[in-house]
Amino acid sequence: MSVIVRDDGFHADDYKGEAIDLAQDLMPGDLPTDFHGVDLIRVAFPSSADGRGFTLARHLRARGYTGRLRAQGHVLADQYAMARRCGFDEVEIPDDLAARQPADQWTFRADWQDHDYRARLKA
Repeated sequence: MSVIVRDDGFHADDYKGEAIDLAQDLMPGDLPTDFHGVDLIRVAFPSSADGRGFTLARHLRARGYTGRLRAQGHVLADQYAMARRCGFDEVEIPDDLAARQPADQWTFRADWQDHDYRARLKA
């Protein structure tokens, strides 16, 4: 099973439709350009050390994708703010990771819009 992480904590997966799954090693030029009828794209994160999925999220948003964008796999709580800044709406993590990094560790980073490096430079 898995847990969906959003800014307000842990959730059960409520998505019932068809999703597009993208591998983290997909080249940005190979991303879809037509998003008609697509309301969820999941980008794989097989390892927390592989950040290519963050780049794919930025490219998807730059290409005009406005639907739900989900990082799926081994994303750590420390990476949540980066995931949100890159364009992900939510993160799907395995149950064992959720047990090691409970909801409070994720919601601590839910203020990602106010606490980026630019905000610290302005202070």
